[in-house]
Amino acid sequence: MQFKPYWIETRTAFAGARQGDLPAKASVVVIGGGFTGLSAARTLAMQGVDTVLLEAGQVAGGASGRSGGHCNNGTAADLLGLANRLGAEEARRYYAMFDDAVDFVESTVREEQIDCDFVRNGKIKLAVKPSHVEAMKRGADYLAREVEPDLVFLEGDALQSEVRSDAFHAGMVMPRSAQMHVGRYGTGLADAAARHGAAIFEHTPVTRLKRLSGSRYEVGTARGSIVAEAVLVCTGPSLQGPFGWLRRRTVPMGSFVIATEPLTDEQIAASMPGRRNCVTSAHVGNYFRLTADNRVIFGGRARFALSNPSSDAKAGEILRQGLTEVFPALAEVPIAYTWGGVLDMTQDRLPRAGEHDGLFYVTGLSGHGVQFSGYIGDRMARLIGGQADANPLAGKRFSAIPGHLGPPWFLPFVGVWYRYLDWRS
Repeated sequence: MQFKPYWIETRTAFAGARQGDLPAKASVVVIGGGFTGLSAARTLAMQGVDTVLLEAGQVAGGASGRSGGHCNNGTAADLLGLANRLGAEEARRYYAMFDDAVDFVESTVREEQIDCDFVRNGKIKLAVKPSHVEAMKRGADYLAREVEPDLVFLEGDALQSEVRSDAFHAGMVMPRSAQMHVGRYGTGLADAAARHGAAIFEHTPVTRLKRLSGSRYEVGTARGSIVAEAVLVCTGPSLQGPFGWLRRRTVPMGSFVIATEPLTDEQIAASMPGRRNCVTSAHVGNYFRLTADNRVIFGGRARFALSNPSSDAKAGEILRQGLTEVFPALAEVPIAYTWGGVLDMTQDRLPRAGEHDGLFYVTGLSGHGVQFSGYIGDRMARLIGGQADANPLAGKRFSAIPGHLGPPWFLPFVGVWYRYLDWRS
């Protein structure tokens, strides 16, 4: 078993990174080489904008390359609950926006001919307790009426035809969701951005930001400084660097994943014959799917801690146990990869994008990152390029989280609360 992300280990590395010193100036500097920053750099370069992207490590080597590989439509939060909180019209707008985001990923893959196993296989949400079934039915009725006319609610034999497990009591299928190899998608986005003219520098963490005037900034790194007419910050949880304003408004949340060795046809038939993206109804739940080479990717918030070698190993054992409980038929299948990543969560689990002190930013994707990152990166690039109405998240309030100065000292307490909610439900 390797303590490395399957997606990164099984992709071809990006070969187009620039070497040497940074240029003295650029029209736009994009900070962060995940899906958001790469998509923004691609759009800016396609518009003929002189664009430099700075990535602290490898492109798509952070959260973008460490997910479960689901490209799901709709909102991660329950839509009915979101409607009660925001109003039905605004909830529908968010849902449609995330649908558009999946379409954007598909069109980008097609336009740039990215070989990443993109397929519209659908998502199934699974009820982990009998007590969850009625609430799921109400939610399914609301979804089907408002935004998901092709939704299918499953119980009994119909559910077993999708997921062969006694751990679940009902499910609802949303067929517009997709999946892909996120590592190869990230490399493909980087190749596309570079091909269109963006200059991409890897292993170049930003250490200093100095505002000059308006949106003009001097961006400092160990490789030198660069003056930009505009800066777009796409650093996810922003754990390091001069991004304190963002750190106080998002919570870094660990998420952990294992990947098995490839399954046989018999093992697939005994576990996941539907081959859909699967998520569970628990607060501390799991997500899982099959890859194109027939591995099970099984993840979740196995620990309320950030990713590090010790934490990843402990979480991997928890996930292995969870996989066996869900699919006893896979108990003897070896685990090939174990890894962790860090999500950037907002208080309301809805993303933010905008401008603060002349800096443009995207952050807090809150579990919508695989699908939404490319879309919102493109929209922010269009905003910077002069399209005033391009940002669909413009004007959303983004307050600092009380008592949160950066390090998530309260994560264990969050874990206790979520587990209590699951026990009570």
